[in-house]
Amino acid sequence: MRMRKKKNLLSRMEQCDSCWIKEPTLHRGKWKELMPEATAVFLELGCGKGRFTCETAMNHPDALFIAVERVPDAMIIGMERALQLGLKNVFFVDADVEKLNEYFMPEEVDRIYINFCDPWPGQKHAKRRLTHEGFLKRYYAVLNQKGQIHFKTDNKDLFVFSLFQFPKVNFALNEVTYHLHEKGIQGVMTDYEEKFHEQGMPIHRCVATKTV
Repeated sequence: MRMRKKKNLLSRMEQCDSCWIKEPTLHRGKWKELMPEATAVFLELGCGKGRFTCETAMNHPDALFIAVERVPDAMIIGMERALQLGLKNVFFVDADVEKLNEYFMPEEVDRIYINFCDPWPGQKHAKRRLTHEGFLKRYYAVLNQKGQIHFKTDNKDLFVFSLFQFPKVNFALNEVTYHLHEKGIQGVMTDYEEKFHEQGMPIHRCVATKTV
């Protein structure tokens, strides 16, 4: 579903200036300067409206959380949420994942979250999936030794596809489940995830750990 255009978007984003990173390339290799006391750098790709972003940042106050989203009309909601909650450890980047290596130095990130990304059905669109090996190579480069990717989706075909992609780029799989919330809510949910769960749709999840 296409995101509805927000009124006064630019002025609202300017009001969130304290958590909005306008020039991510200027922070390459220096992200921890935003939070010198941070013990880890977490990166979320496609943060949407930021519910998962903010709740995860609250649960990990010692980690610096960078949320990337290419749709400003969605990202502004997350930015406003972060400010309303008084979070100081989360920052937002309006950017394209394809340029990830321009924003982060090799081994600068400890963990990457990918939640409910576009499944891009059809073989001709496979390379656009955020878990395609082409993207995974970018993640592998910016993750430090034993860095992890935490991946969730409601799309079984995408999940199965992804399980075959991770090993191609030297990621070891664990915590693989086809029904994450079968015995009760596990971890922080996204808005989409809560809706899917209420409809009885199983959520698939795995953790991929970088290997040398």
